[in-house]
Amino acid sequence: MIAKSTIENVFETARVEEVIGDFVQLKRSGSNLKGLSPFVDEKSPSFMVSPVKQIWKDFSSGKGGNVVTFLMEHEHFSYPESIKYLAKKYNIEIEETVQTNEDLAVANEKESMYLVSEFANKYLHNALLNTEEGKAIGLTYFKERGFTNDTISKFSLGYSPNSWDAFTSVALGKGYKLEFLEKTGLTIVKEEKQFDRFRGRVMFPIQSMSGRILGFGGRILTNDKKAAKYVNSPESEIYHKSKVLYGIYHAKQAIAKQDNCYLVEGYTDVIQFNQAGIENVVASSGTALTPDQIRLVSRLTKNITVLFDGDAAGLRASIRGIDLILEAGMNVRVCAFPDGEDPDSFAKKTPYDKLVLFLEENAKDFIQFKASLLMKEAKSDPIKKADLIRDMVVSISKIPDRIKQEVYLQECSRIMDISEDVLFNTLAQIDKKDVSDTNKKFKEEQKAFQVHKNDEGIVETKVDIQDELERKIIEILLLYGNVEEEFEDVLIKANEEGELVEVKELNTYKVFNRIYLSLQEDEIELANPVFQAIYSDIINYYNQVENFDIESYLKQINPEIASEVTSILMNEEREVLHNWESQQIIVKLKDKTIGQYVTETILTLRWYWVNKIIEELKIEVSTTNKEDNSETLSMVMDYLGLTNMFSKKLGRVMSRYT
Repeated sequence: MIAKSTIENVFETARVEEVIGDFVQLKRSGSNLKGLSPFVDEKSPSFMVSPVKQIWKDFSSGKGGNVVTFLMEHEHFSYPESIKYLAKKYNIEIEETVQTNEDLAVANEKESMYLVSEFANKYLHNALLNTEEGKAIGLTYFKERGFTNDTISKFSLGYSPNSWDAFTSVALGKGYKLEFLEKTGLTIVKEEKQFDRFRGRVMFPIQSMSGRILGFGGRILTNDKKAAKYVNSPESEIYHKSKVLYGIYHAKQAIAKQDNCYLVEGYTDVIQFNQAGIENVVASSGTALTPDQIRLVSRLTKNITVLFDGDAAGLRASIRGIDLILEAGMNVRVCAFPDGEDPDSFAKKTPYDKLVLFLEENAKDFIQFKASLLMKEAKSDPIKKADLIRDMVVSISKIPDRIKQEVYLQECSRIMDISEDVLFNTLAQIDKKDVSDTNKKFKEEQKAFQVHKNDEGIVETKVDIQDELERKIIEILLLYGNVEEEFEDVLIKANEEGELVEVKELNTYKVFNRIYLSLQEDEIELANPVFQAIYSDIINYYNQVENFDIESYLKQINPEIASEVTSILMNEEREVLHNWESQQIIVKLKDKTIGQYVTETILTLRWYWVNKIIEELKIEVSTTNKEDNSETLSMVMDYLGLTNMFSKKLGRVMSRYT
């Protein structure tokens, strides 16, 4: 594990504006920097970087965070990979913490396998370009496929010499252990003999999303019928073929930016598309598509376009993977090439503009594609047609989104000329439980997103008051939590006559303590789970450190809540971004009346919370058949008394500060 001291050194040294500046063109905007979003296509800049706060926010995509979260979002690095990237950029030596012998052995073994694979990649690439055999056989083959020198270099293509142990001998001579050569599958060991697995093949290195070499694919160039056309690295600690997509390293940024991923079958399909100018393409490398591979794409986009060869048998076999994509909640389109063509051959002879146009015009929604494909088989056979319809409804049943299901059923009804009622009944029969769960989820989502009409009949989004109040609580904690302010306390004391009376006192509290004590008084938990997580995290942090520093807090924040935190912190930058002052919209600075702002927010949240309880009690009275509701009505009266008290307190707060 990376030592805490190294992580702290990285955060202290790295500058968010310098790191992001390597990927995004930034321009000065007051004390901040702005630029076009690297996550979506846009013409007006919505991406803001705050050198003072050392955070960034993309108002188009909603993403945000610190320097590490940018690398995790943009480069799709893991947290350790981001730290190592920054350490390398700023020449910081990485110190590893002491690990158990078992942890150390596992880590060392995996790292040794990575190092062996990296060495193999360089060796094979060099053998292709700088040996007579490599140039005569491997390079000639790649040139015949139409690959340029730049493409060969970009994908680090290689050649494995056609001798029993050419690579193994060189690797052992360089000090690499036979144990790791065997574990990566580069070398096959039998009794006391060892020989190269990929001898006489052109080589395709398979990279992780962060660019590390995981394994290789090798294609034979002879007509040996006993040898497999393609051989892949065997499963290992670093290579799991069901979790890897060929080309993902080169495609990840284009996929995220284009918001679409083209899925093909082979290595050369990916390479030829890249050379043609379309980079958002990956391959399942000849294996059946897996849920792990789909999840890899879903980190980048929710849209997949599956590209099929023009061969009908291949189409029928490959179409099974579509159901898995639908089940993952992804949007699927399908594009088939003309008979006799595959993505490689078609991209090779088609100019970029025409290739893009072909994909746009021929990419069909999966249901149209499946219907047109399978109807050819059904023809006029009613039994086959019935089976086809059921097959399509089975695919639709995989979709988790209820609205999409209904739209697809309507489309299926139109294409297949069958009533919607029959299709809905069939869907219900396929899996009643799944449909029930989907409906429940749909209703909850619809309930959460309510709309109402104003006096002019225009539909507007209904603001979630509680959500806005909870967001204000988080904003106050982040911006003013460590500030000391005077707050009014109402105490019950005995007067000279011995009567209990209210006495108002002004006491000084740190803002975070005042908020915590006030919410504890009513045992309130924030309803929004993200806000509750942030609230708990901030309160814990305030209690652990003597002096809260926003930059230090952001260094250790969980990436899962980073986006929401930066949204709140960059709220003022949003106002600058939209240049509201030039439109004579003046934003009130809250830090001039922190005490009032805090008290108003807390009282309003408590007031809202109590009102919800009152409404629930009223519903209970009206819907239950209890003869005696006196206890419930008494509770309603008590809570109404609380709301009156909140109203009076709010009035005093307003008058005190105005």
